[in-house]
Amino acid sequence: MIRRLGLFGLGWVLVLAGALLAHLVQTSGGVRVDDVRWTGEGGERLSALLYTPPQATAARPAPAVLISHGYINTREMQSPFAIELARRGFVVLAMDMSGHGYSGGAVGDHDGGGPAALAYLQGLPFVDRNNIGLEGHSMGGVPVIGAALSQPDGYRSMVLEGSTVPDSGQVGAGTPVFPRNLEIVFGQFDEFAPLMWHADKGSGIGSSAKMRALFGSAQPVAAGVMRGAIANGSARRFVNPPITHPMEHFTDAGVGAAVDWFQLTLIGEASPRPPADQIWFYKEIGTLVGLIGFVVVVLGAFQALLTLAPFAGLASTTDRPPLPARGPVGWWIAFVLTAAIPAASFYPLMGAGFAFFPSALFPEWVTNQLAVWTVANAVIGGVLLLVGGRRKVRFASRWIPEVAIAVLSAAAGYVALALADALLKVDFRFWVVGLKPLDGRHALFALAYLPLFAAAFLVTIRALHANLARPGQSGWAYGLTAATAMSAGFAVLLVVQYGWLFATGRLLSPAEALNTIIAIQFVPVLATVGLIAAFAWRRTGGYVSGAVLCAILVTVYIVAGTATHWRPSWTIPHNAGLFPNRPATSSRP
Repeated sequence: MIRRLGLFGLGWVLVLAGALLAHLVQTSGGVRVDDVRWTGEGGERLSALLYTPPQATAARPAPAVLISHGYINTREMQSPFAIELARRGFVVLAMDMSGHGYSGGAVGDHDGGGPAALAYLQGLPFVDRNNIGLEGHSMGGVPVIGAALSQPDGYRSMVLEGSTVPDSGQVGAGTPVFPRNLEIVFGQFDEFAPLMWHADKGSGIGSSAKMRALFGSAQPVAAGVMRGAIANGSARRFVNPPITHPMEHFTDAGVGAAVDWFQLTLIGEASPRPPADQIWFYKEIGTLVGLIGFVVVVLGAFQALLTLAPFAGLASTTDRPPLPARGPVGWWIAFVLTAAIPAASFYPLMGAGFAFFPSALFPEWVTNQLAVWTVANAVIGGVLLLVGGRRKVRFASRWIPEVAIAVLSAAAGYVALALADALLKVDFRFWVVGLKPLDGRHALFALAYLPLFAAAFLVTIRALHANLARPGQSGWAYGLTAATAMSAGFAVLLVVQYGWLFATGRLLSPAEALNTIIAIQFVPVLATVGLIAAFAWRRTGGYVSGAVLCAILVTVYIVAGTATHWRPSWTIPHNAGLFPNRPATSSRP
């Protein structure tokens, strides 16, 4: 029994320990974390995590900060800011932008839900309405600037983290007095400097015309120097740490700059602390342990299920046909192609996938792009399998029990994820990798996308085993081989791109900034796919269970964390900028 359930039990220990550590960090000092929902301007439901310090009461209202994540992220991404502000005595509302996470609507609806979120925050009896700050990372600038436009006197200060203001001529364009008491935190190596500030690199945005107009300066804006006056709302500060765009919400420098600004510009926090006094990273350690535990629970469930009567036949080795061995040259060619083709095809196929327009059935544009890339790579892998003669490699596949064991193993991991969310208000994540439960709407999306990913993974995982599995290889050796083959191409791609960025201040492919950031998560995700596929094949001799299991997990992962673009009135946008072009005649100030 211990041997049967040992891996499964270890997974649960990791899940519980990690989730509990994360919960204790985010509730440090008696902070309460609640999942809250309210109705937005268009009638859609909006979602947020509300962090309430114990000192905030109706009798003694506390200052508050509305914070927003960026594109294709969710409210949990901003937890470093939320944790550090809440433990200092600020009420924090970490929102899901419209079309993201558990918020309804589509990307950009009603200024991303920012005005409605500000109104909700103001309506809380323990919030000091005269001391509210706004913070947004990347596209999170859309809802916070929208909130500021909706109520010019409804907030006191703002931090734009790796973000910008609309361009001149657009409603909400920055001036020396709008937004009020503004801090710009932008990394020297931020990948989006050309898009956001029309500067070649992040270290040079202080000299951009846009920044100089925002600060009312004829000269380049120096970093770290405060200008203007907090009392009349004209305070300005530019912070330019040596970090990238996704590090702006994952470093002490990025988080500390925002915390310091709100402590300077808002009044009444109960427990002021130095900006460098930060504990949020321990929560990330906890959710990372939980994420590892999730994978171990899935593998442990798979292993335990093989001992049950309905699946016992899968574990039999007597009828497994031996895999024909490749010669060393052929094996290395197959390994290099397995690693290189997905990375080499990523940028062009993501571009081609942009034409897979959102629809009621497939509403997530980035997921559509990823589906095109995944399916196209499966086709390439299938053709190479035929050309290379490996189509004759046989597997002991039994479709019904293999699909069933994959579904049940994924369900075991999902139960762990759902319980951590329901009981402790944490998901499983680390930096740009985040796994969270599906709500009802996203569950329906996942059902639509799953056949695409399942068909692609069935071909891809079959090709992986046919090309790289070797007779007599140990389970650990093959697991490492499969994980490396699946992820190494993206590791090389990122080393090249970021090596060039850190050497020159620019990406090697500046137009691919978003896709390059998306690719960061491919290294751990694809390595995990290879590991799971190898684990399942070693125990069954078939490729079906591993392929279906990976397809389910990847579909849930992508769909839960990716933005919804489609709505009944959706049309193809005329531009892909950070801010939609608002007419200059808009009634908003």
